[in-house]
Amino acid sequence: MWGLADRRFLRNGLWCLTAGLALGAVAMAVPSPYASWTVFAAIVAGGFAALVVGGDKAKQSQAVAASGGHGTAGLLPQRVGEVLERLPDPFMLLDDSGRVIFANKAMVAVIGTDTQRKHVSAVLRTPAVLQAVNRTAATGERTSVEFSFPVPVERHFQAYVTRTEQMPRWTALLLHDVTAAKRAEEARADFVANASHELRTPLAAVSGFIDTLKGHAKDDESAREKFLDIMTVEANRMRRLIDDLLSLTRIEQNEHVPPSGDVDIAGVVREAATALQGLAKLDDVTITIAEASDLPPVAGERDELIQLFQNLVHNAIKYGRVGGHVWISFAQAPGSVVPQGRRNAGSMISISIRDDGEGIPREAIPRLTERFYRVDVKRSRERGGTGLGLAIVKHIANRHKGRLVVESKAGEGSTFTVLLPAAVRGDQPGPAASLENTAATG
Repeated sequence: MWGLADRRFLRNGLWCLTAGLALGAVAMAVPSPYASWTVFAAIVAGGFAALVVGGDKAKQSQAVAASGGHGTAGLLPQRVGEVLERLPDPFMLLDDSGRVIFANKAMVAVIGTDTQRKHVSAVLRTPAVLQAVNRTAATGERTSVEFSFPVPVERHFQAYVTRTEQMPRWTALLLHDVTAAKRAEEARADFVANASHELRTPLAAVSGFIDTLKGHAKDDESAREKFLDIMTVEANRMRRLIDDLLSLTRIEQNEHVPPSGDVDIAGVVREAATALQGLAKLDDVTITIAEASDLPPVAGERDELIQLFQNLVHNAIKYGRVGGHVWISFAQAPGSVVPQGRRNAGSMISISIRDDGEGIPREAIPRLTERFYRVDVKRSRERGGTGLGLAIVKHIANRHKGRLVVESKAGEGSTFTVLLPAAVRGDQPGPAASLENTAATG
């Protein structure tokens, strides 16, 4: 069956040929020594006109083919179609019957199917969006609706629908990906819920003990001493939580600012471990720090790096075994060689903290740096953990263009390795690396 464009092409061609023949007939009726040339010229003019129309039709067909079957050749100016095709957001045009007359590559990627001349309900099976399209097509009212694609990966979109006023009336559908904003909103909600929960528990305990000491236990000296000790523990827990929250907020605010100083990383690690020797003695844990000779300095902020390694050593002490061991070692990352007397922009320094505890379950390792995530909630609270230590480690490592690698084997302990770029000269760019968690399990 011939399409509308084909019929127009045939009609235009016939008109042109008829005009040429008519001119030829007129020329033959007028006696002239140039009559035969005039007839020839008239017929050639008609044929040329038909060729021009045919050329336009061929160009339109090529444009449709080039657009992958979802272009608007003959309906939109070519440049307009190119601009819409290059939009980063998914975009679709529908005719007055609801059929797709244009869908850019971004839309096809989202829908995952060919759209040309299909009804919108056949390519986008989301009731909320279809209702918005139908309402806008019928009334001309602009609408906006939020919807989600749950599979293969959950994605959230905001759909904007509008309609042209001139005939024929087309309906435009634009999708804006709001997945990142949605996840950030959910993360904030989870953060507030967790933070309020973590503070509520010690506050409730302190308030209860205060009421008890004001009441029947006010003259009970042994109960008073016991309750005061518990209140001190809970107050310290709240203080640590608030300190960690403020620290995490400050680090996140400066995460995009690269550090400006050079740091002796071996000295930083030794200082962090020395500050925790008292805690290690309480559990009879021995901390052994390997020699670190010929290591280049690390580009970083000294105070933040001390905090990073204090958190990691503290975790190794808390989650290792009583009477156990914590080993700290240094190395240059494999493949990174620093020539003597100069700093190599590609070199990475590896600092590993290993304990001999019970290890970490494989499925828990990817979540270790989440805020308030704990593998063992009861044990963490008993040992004074806030659930924010490794989140702080992650953000400090990110600011320093570093990586965190976690390896654990059941019954044999865990190793937390931090990779940090060596300091470079001002005329050399530093290496960029992302934080990642990997698991090695037996």
